[in-house]
Amino acid sequence: MPTYKSDFLNVLDERGFIAQGANLEGLDEKAASSVVTAYIGFDATAKSLHAGSLIQIMMLYWLQQTGHRPIVLMGGGTTKVGDPTGKDEQRKLLSDADIDGNIASIKGAFEKLLTFGDGPTDALMVNNDDWLSQLGYVEFLRDYGVHFTINRMLTFDSVKLRLDRESPMTFLEFNYMLMQAYDFHELLNRYDCTLQLGGADQWGNIINGVELCRRKDAREVFGLTTPLLTTASGKKMGKTENGAVWLNADMFSPYEYWQYWRNAEDADIATLLARFTTLPMDEVRRLAALRGAEINEAKKVLANEAATLLHGAEAAKSAAATAQKTFEQGGLGGDLPTVEMPAGMLEAAPVIDQFLAAGLCASKGEARRHIKAGALKLNDEALREERNLTAADIRNGAVKLSIGKKKHAILRIV
Repeated sequence: MPTYKSDFLNVLDERGFIAQGANLEGLDEKAASSVVTAYIGFDATAKSLHAGSLIQIMMLYWLQQTGHRPIVLMGGGTTKVGDPTGKDEQRKLLSDADIDGNIASIKGAFEKLLTFGDGPTDALMVNNDDWLSQLGYVEFLRDYGVHFTINRMLTFDSVKLRLDRESPMTFLEFNYMLMQAYDFHELLNRYDCTLQLGGADQWGNIINGVELCRRKDAREVFGLTTPLLTTASGKKMGKTENGAVWLNADMFSPYEYWQYWRNAEDADIATLLARFTTLPMDEVRRLAALRGAEINEAKKVLANEAATLLHGAEAAKSAAATAQKTFEQGGLGGDLPTVEMPAGMLEAAPVIDQFLAAGLCASKGEARRHIKAGALKLNDEALREERNLTAADIRNGAVKLSIGKKKHAILRIV
């Protein structure tokens, strides 16, 4: 028997998206009988979101798929302040031009997963700078500051973390939670938005917004959070040894994105298939039950499905073909990360410099450690010592660079 009356909450529940809820029973009644408009806020601190944000985007995806309207709230205003949640220090403040450029760049990822338009369940993208930058400071404090107490704000994790670690927290950052609560109030009045979604670390901020809407608007609104996702080994979702798993293809290629999911830990497969693919749950459970060598087939399905959602079927197919050629046939797949070198520089080029240029190693020290461990390879053969490249290393105009069995790149000689 379903746990909830609404398709929306049943889907989220079955796929493991629900951590906490503010009046889930009331939300369930509303979602079962009418179209619910919900939002998630995304600050524009970079030109792309990373895979850590994908769980929030998938919540909006399922919201729309079950007949409701998603709002993507871009934090053009709140980015000027910086969310202190989970941070030990203040974020770098960006210019208006930087923020606008980041928002324009980020939008493409949402267009792959949501349908935007003017229909009753079509997604909207709005910018909170449209109202936050118009607020008068004294008027804002008088009309909204009275609904927040310092006593309560000091109990929130985002503030307690800084205080416990004796890290400075500016008054600018302290105001962030007021601004986020005001966003909910504004979206309620502009778009009849009655639900805020977010990660579990946003629970305190979401409750602030729920309470503000009840006090200022005398309206019943709702909040829902999803669990923060870490891998089975404790790593943060959306990170690799070399940095973030960006959602924009020009910052993290479709092949690298495919490979990120293919390299998932065995213990995470069930969770990742449920939350980051659209496969039916019966198929998710079948794949998650595979053991031994067969679990690799489940990982390929995960990689194909995740890459198709974000980059399209052709890009996913190409990435899978590259992986097969690189890993199973020992060749050079066409989608591998590539760096180029003029032929005239070949003889004077230290090998480890090419691993840095390809992004396979973060430093020469790291490269040297891999050499000692026998993990650094040229054309699938272990590099025994530091040396320069030679003409003998070239195979069909290229050199294959590898660390271990999973990280590869191509050095093309031009």
